[in-house]
Amino acid sequence: MSTDNSKPIQEQHKALFKSTGIVASGVMASRVLGFIRDLLVARFLGTGFLAEAFLVAQRIPNLLRDLVGEGAANAAIVPVLAEYKAKKSAQEWQECINAVMAWGVLILGSVTLLGILISPVIVRLIAPGFVGHSETLKLTIDLTRIMFPYLILIALTAFQAGISYSLSAFFAPSFGPCLLNVAMILSIWVACLRSWTSVQFAYALSFGVLLGGLLQFWAQWEALRRRGVHWQRPVSLNHEGAKRIGQLMLPRLWGSAVYQMNVFVDTFCASLASIVGEGGIAAIYYANRMIQLPLGVFGYALSSVALPSLSALYQQGDLVKFRTTLIFALRHLALILVPISIGMVLFSKWIIHVIFQRGAFDAYSTGITSQVMFYAALGLPFYGASRILVSAFYALQDTKTPVKTATICLVLNVILNAVLMFPLKVGGIALASSISSVVNCVQLWCILNKRLTQKGIEAPC
Repeated sequence: MSTDNSKPIQEQHKALFKSTGIVASGVMASRVLGFIRDLLVARFLGTGFLAEAFLVAQRIPNLLRDLVGEGAANAAIVPVLAEYKAKKSAQEWQECINAVMAWGVLILGSVTLLGILISPVIVRLIAPGFVGHSETLKLTIDLTRIMFPYLILIALTAFQAGISYSLSAFFAPSFGPCLLNVAMILSIWVACLRSWTSVQFAYALSFGVLLGGLLQFWAQWEALRRRGVHWQRPVSLNHEGAKRIGQLMLPRLWGSAVYQMNVFVDTFCASLASIVGEGGIAAIYYANRMIQLPLGVFGYALSSVALPSLSALYQQGDLVKFRTTLIFALRHLALILVPISIGMVLFSKWIIHVIFQRGAFDAYSTGITSQVMFYAALGLPFYGASRILVSAFYALQDTKTPVKTATICLVLNVILNAVLMFPLKVGGIALASSISSVVNCVQLWCILNKRLTQKGIEAPC
């Protein structure tokens, strides 16, 4: 009997590994292209005002994208579509998709238009340190307006990726982000061919971001079309499935807002050059790119693949396999991220020097960026584990618990930033984030242990 039960579990793990391999390959390809892009950006912009203007402008639509786009796909769309796939007809499944996409176009289109209009206000809120530098402020506002339409493109792309995940189709969502990096690299190439100035170079990058958004949207659209998903005007916007997704989104929207407030706090503190030093925003960006490589390849891949698998197991009522799959993902992630974290801590300065130090990225840039990476790497395994634990709560159609833990950690991050950025400069901002990630991971772990124990399932430890 035990053998019969173990075979499906082993097959589930093999499927998880296979799907994770596809996602990890796509993420790796995107990260490699992203590093090439970042090397070129660092070479031409360094950590000066042009780099900070572009990075802040790019961050604004990305913050809102996570708030209304990818967060929705992870928290609401996948679990609800998994339920519809298991219990409803194909027509009902398609109608649910039509209603969700229609709401997405209406809401995101409105947010995009509003964002373009009030870009000056948003920039002043996100980076108050720019207010005293008129040239940097004006450039940031201009670039923000150029890139703001990226929000609707990439958020609808994320919605479509959620649909693909519910179909256990991972190729297009995984390799689609490569197109953004390709578009940005092409924009850099064009700027170099035409010998544009540094300011013109920043504008070219912004248009490259917009082109990348268009290409990613098209790639997801085409992939779903080939699977027989055709967009049509919904019969009614008042759809039961769309309502369910909306109900799950509401707490997730606050959770995303909490995350964005964390980013805002970090950006706000990093823009205070008189306290943390010049180039803090750019240093955090480049160091974060290094952290995101292993986190994206392994943490994002495993959590993305685990969500539809855990959602399906929950709908089947098989919490034993749910627990086993969760433990499997956490253990294998730890085996990968813990050694990488140690290596990044020990060799942070050498890594940044070898990868980035050239052109406008000088020894000072290496020093502040490596300091950020040193402290950020301490929290790497906990960032990854939190992603998987949050996916487990989403699979249970519980979007409230991750919000509660994230809110507690937001308050903690604000306090730690205020305390640590004075003695440790920009490194204190990174250390505050790492400590908060540890606390968040522990909270999620303990709550999930208790919940599974109450359901008669052995705690995942």
